[in-house]
Amino acid sequence: MQRRSFLSRAGLRVAAASALVSAPAIAAQPAVRWRMVSSFPKNLDTIYGSAELISRQVAAMSEGRFEISVHAAGEITPPFGVVDAVQQGAVECGQTAAYYYFGKDETFALGCAVPFGLDSRQQTAWMYHGNGLRLMREFYRNYNIISFPAGNTGAQMGGWFRREIRSLADMKGLKFRIGGFGGRIVERIGGVPQNIPGGDTYAALEKGTIDAAEWVGPYDDLKLGFNKIAQHYYYPSFWEGGAQLDLFVNIKAWDALPASYKAMLESATAQAHSDMQADYDVKNPQALKELYAGGTKLHPFPADMMSAAIRASMDYYEELSAKNPAWKKVYEDFKTFRRDENLWFRFAEAGFDNFMQAQKL
Repeated sequence: MQRRSFLSRAGLRVAAASALVSAPAIAAQPAVRWRMVSSFPKNLDTIYGSAELISRQVAAMSEGRFEISVHAAGEITPPFGVVDAVQQGAVECGQTAAYYYFGKDETFALGCAVPFGLDSRQQTAWMYHGNGLRLMREFYRNYNIISFPAGNTGAQMGGWFRREIRSLADMKGLKFRIGGFGGRIVERIGGVPQNIPGGDTYAALEKGTIDAAEWVGPYDDLKLGFNKIAQHYYYPSFWEGGAQLDLFVNIKAWDALPASYKAMLESATAQAHSDMQADYDVKNPQALKELYAGGTKLHPFPADMMSAAIRASMDYYEELSAKNPAWKKVYEDFKTFRRDENLWFRFAEAGFDNFMQAQKL
């Protein structure tokens, strides 16, 4: 339902952008050349591919007048250098996960995913029809940035562990590669978080620098080869129920665009937003089958670990609200939206999903 809805919306936006200007009008528009930096390597074709999709669609709609070159992590900026590059105007835009920058301000994480937050449909709803996009854009303006939702991974897996995690006690001292904000909660339940770029994670796990690592899910994890090193694959990623990717655009560069180019960019990011999860939803099931056939052992996280993690998360969010006004402003709205969404989802959505997933199809 989500894919049909947003593919339809993206299609309408593309059609609207195409109809906005005639061919002669497009030719009269200035030639614009932008650079987009990404936090991701090229071999992660589903995540990095969404940046390329935005570039292709903008070029097609503008008949080549508006071009955006895409640069993988490390080509122009380091993986976690996207916000600084866009903020300073070193590049016009960047594709990234906002929670990578929680060290600047924890509020960044709410634009992507927080532990026990929203699933992908709920995150998209909060952004487009709740107050999410408005509130996050107010916050990002402090960094000379305007944001556009540009992808979602859906619920992620909990990661690869060298040894089995049978209870909360097994997390004590465990060195765990975990991206962004979720590491704060892992630390509070005894783990030792390691914020390592995706492209460097395999080597760290192979060398034993870390004991466990999470990335996204079966398709990417299989490509990265984590199953060759650690055989215990845990679920769910309680810190990434629906991790959103964004296109961050320098405000000065955005303001300088003609209205037609702005419409094209909005259309392209909307298409990328729906396309990424659709792509993962097709690729992950087959990858999971392959991993399982190859000897991967699937485990749910222990109940006592999950209970400790949600308590730690809710306590931490209240602590942040007491000391960070920016966090409090966004989180209060987020918290109310999460409550109402979960009330609704427990009936029709969860009822249908729980029944269907119990069937032998």
